[in-house]
Amino acid sequence: MLTQSETAHEEMTSAVSVEGAGPVRVLHVITGLGVGGAESMLASLVGARPPELEQEVVSLLSHGFHAAEMRRRGTPVSELDFEDITKIPVDAWKLVAAIRRMKPHVVQGWMYHGNLAALAAATLSGRRRQTQLAWGIRCSDRDTGAERLQLRAVIRASAHLSPHSDALVANSQAGLEYHTKHGYRSRQMLVIHNGIDTHRYHPESALRTRMRDGLGLAPSDLVVAHVARVHPMKDHVTLMEVARLLPNVRVLAIGAGTEALDGPPNLRKLGRRDDIPALLAASDVIASSSAYGEGFSNALAEGMAAGLVPVSTDVGDAREIIGNSGSIVEPRSPGDLADAIAALAALPSEELSRKGAAARARVETLFGLDASIRSFTALYQRLAAERAVS
Repeated sequence: MLTQSETAHEEMTSAVSVEGAGPVRVLHVITGLGVGGAESMLASLVGARPPELEQEVVSLLSHGFHAAEMRRRGTPVSELDFEDITKIPVDAWKLVAAIRRMKPHVVQGWMYHGNLAALAAATLSGRRRQTQLAWGIRCSDRDTGAERLQLRAVIRASAHLSPHSDALVANSQAGLEYHTKHGYRSRQMLVIHNGIDTHRYHPESALRTRMRDGLGLAPSDLVVAHVARVHPMKDHVTLMEVARLLPNVRVLAIGAGTEALDGPPNLRKLGRRDDIPALLAASDVIASSSAYGEGFSNALAEGMAAGLVPVSTDVGDAREIIGNSGSIVEPRSPGDLADAIAALAALPSEELSRKGAAARARVETLFGLDASIRSFTALYQRLAAERAVS
């Protein structure tokens, strides 16, 4: 199994990528293009438009948040309607037809449903022998008791079918280890961490002042940002209890469903927002209360890139993301999470700023977007070259 750094080490060997044949053609198949870490990573990958790759995207679900921006930046995007069971047969053949038309060197699946659809379509296209198949795993441990029966069946089926993939890419070491333990296998298994756009997420004092004024926050307030949709995995119950334990701290709950939370007055329930970088610029601390399932938390790393001090539960690769730049506590422990935030609230503002700068520097050094794109590009070049000489 390869880590991202080991993958980067192999980039020189990937230079054999189909000499004289032009860019490597990659068709991405993703469950949906809504707001989420996998969707954001794919949007960044195709949006960067590395010249070594020619990329198209097929989403199994329609009306995705990222679709319009992908198209605006020049990436062909097809949105299917797998949510309507009566349309699945026709839409499945549209995916098969996309493979036959594009003749991709690599089909890359993203998330469980996207992986299975990619495998089925690549097989039915008649081009499986000419096409490499990569699967993308975007989470770590799954509390399957909290998941829908259908998703549990998909996860089990994926484990059984995973040996039919040519590569399995996890975005966290914890995710790779969990899925390996539960029967996932592939010829190549590696970790490529999510890449963070540190130009988009960065400290900005003028924006901080303007956003705080707009939100009714005082310059002296300690502001904690929590960016996550409402889902048992994200454990907003713990977040609300933390807010109750810290009445003098302002907590911004950002994400779909948060507008309906029943929290204390110091919990600002902002719902889904499109101005996350600005909200982060107004904050001091980025918190993750996840109980399970996180792989590589984009929200955590994006907050760090914005200069916020991280405090997180010990889920997925949070410990690796944070390093010594913040605090790690046990999941489902609101008292411990509140204590970690209270310790930051007691610090002088200069010390808090220093810690935030160190958190940003860690993301810039280890988890920048360019490194992630290079790793994906190297993988696709290597896979294409393998098929060319086989």
